[in-house]
Amino acid sequence: MGKIIAIANQKGGVGKTTTAINLSASIAYLGKKVLLVDIDPQSNSTRGVGFDATQFDTNLYKVLTEQSELEKAIVKTGLPKLSLIPGSIDLASIDIEYASIERYRLLKKQLVKVKHKYDFIFIDCPPSLGVLSLNALVAADSVLIPMQCEYYSMEGIVMLLNNIHKLQQSENPNIQIEGVLLTMCDFRTKFANEVQQDVRQTFKDKVYSVGIPRNIRLVEASSRGKSIIEYDIKASGAKAYLEVARDVIRNEKK
Repeated sequence: MGKIIAIANQKGGVGKTTTAINLSASIAYLGKKVLLVDIDPQSNSTRGVGFDATQFDTNLYKVLTEQSELEKAIVKTGLPKLSLIPGSIDLASIDIEYASIERYRLLKKQLVKVKHKYDFIFIDCPPSLGVLSLNALVAADSVLIPMQCEYYSMEGIVMLLNNIHKLQQSENPNIQIEGVLLTMCDFRTKFANEVQQDVRQTFKDKVYSVGIPRNIRLVEASSRGKSIIEYDIKASGAKAYLEVARDVIRNEKK
């Protein structure tokens, strides 16, 4: 049975989608079968692995609204072991179309059908705690939280942790924190190292040993619709994501 990990932070611009794409790709590169689920209406993960969200007749929106079967929405990417369920701008209307408590269980209802076919399923969440992010958190076994190497980034994590705690009391009692990943780091600066130290004091061993550096190759890869693994595996960003990928795999084996 695979593990479902939501990649979430209520704050935008923290490297969430970059992490969703490149961590999924890194784990697939290391030999695990991975499914990336794009539940953000902006569909940046879909573009980031080389697709235009509008090119698909079937997407996550149609799956959640039961207009299409989940299996028909899954597409292969440039990496043999990485597949994608593409996002859609139509996802933004889920909040309006479903008014009952069941709207928070739409994704879980679908992912249980394929969970056994993958080692890992990663969900790229929107940068807010609306119905789509709640769907991801209800479906997930754990949450991986990217955090930009800035002081104000702590605020978004505190809000997210409070909401995860509420979910543990209701819709998803078994959800855990997978880890906190520092992103956009420049450890040459005293400031970045101070932030890293504060985060590690707060979250202890939940913080990954490797932070993701500021790396222009990561930006270039995304703009060309490729993961950093495909674009430049020797880049510092690729090496960092591969190390985090190994940590995620090791954690699952414990």
